[in-house]
Amino acid sequence: MNILVLSKGPQLYSTKSIVAAGTKRGHQMIVIDYSECNLIVEDNNPHIYYRGVKVEGIDAIIPRIGASGTFYGVSVIRQFEMMGVFSLTDSNALTRSRSKLESLQLLTQTGVLMPKTIYPSSHFSMHRVEETVGLPCVIKLLSGTHGIGVILVNDRITAESILESYIKMRQKFIVQEFISEASGSDIRALVVGGEVVAAMRRTAQQGEFRSNLHRGGSSVPIELSEEEKQTALIAVKTLGLQVAGVDMLQSKRGPLLLEVNASPGLEGIETTTKIDVAGKMINVIENSKK
Repeated sequence: MNILVLSKGPQLYSTKSIVAAGTKRGHQMIVIDYSECNLIVEDNNPHIYYRGVKVEGIDAIIPRIGASGTFYGVSVIRQFEMMGVFSLTDSNALTRSRSKLESLQLLTQTGVLMPKTIYPSSHFSMHRVEETVGLPCVIKLLSGTHGIGVILVNDRITAESILESYIKMRQKFIVQEFISEASGSDIRALVVGGEVVAAMRRTAQQGEFRSNLHRGGSSVPIELSEEEKQTALIAVKTLGLQVAGVDMLQSKRGPLLLEVNASPGLEGIETTTKIDVAGKMINVIENSKK
């Protein structure tokens, strides 16, 4: 098959791992920068040009769309879908999952447990924040990635100052309860094709509460409990994704869902677990053609 990887970083580990996995299975792997695609909208004849060349003969695409490129990336995916090309990540599912607030709203209807969360308006009440999520609390910018824009706040004065600043700067954010028993650790589960294929525990470095590997955290492979597996699977199915990284906290109430990442990095999970996650992504594409 001719499989197209939509990526702005052909040198990145995840992109190279996907290309290697597809090539190993005998597929023609092509990487293009989705931001350089020209979309031709024409009656009954949607098509795409990339650097002046018409894109044809593609059997499937694997989107690797960064958060900042969501709007145009979704448009490119949708154009391929209109051309009858299978996409490993559905355009509507990507849009849905990239809205942290919409994701949380959809997931609250599934029975999946999550930290208590507030999406404040410009008329927020600090009293309501304290009453709902308590202190300390975690403030998260909705546009943040890799732990950027995630702040642990211990006191009312600091929390109020940050919230007022974000509102004045028209930033979109949420406030969540702090789960102290997680002790600076979280779980990342990789779901591919409706199965949990790999999982690891990430632990923050000393003096840091964010466990992201990009921030110096460490990781070890783990076996998920049945409840943790079901939490991950329900979350991914609800958002309509074929591939996703699911972040959870272990708490006294059970696993708490933090976030579903529609374009998860593969380096951390593959290096930690020694599992060929990219190969399992190729398997989903192969099975879609049977």
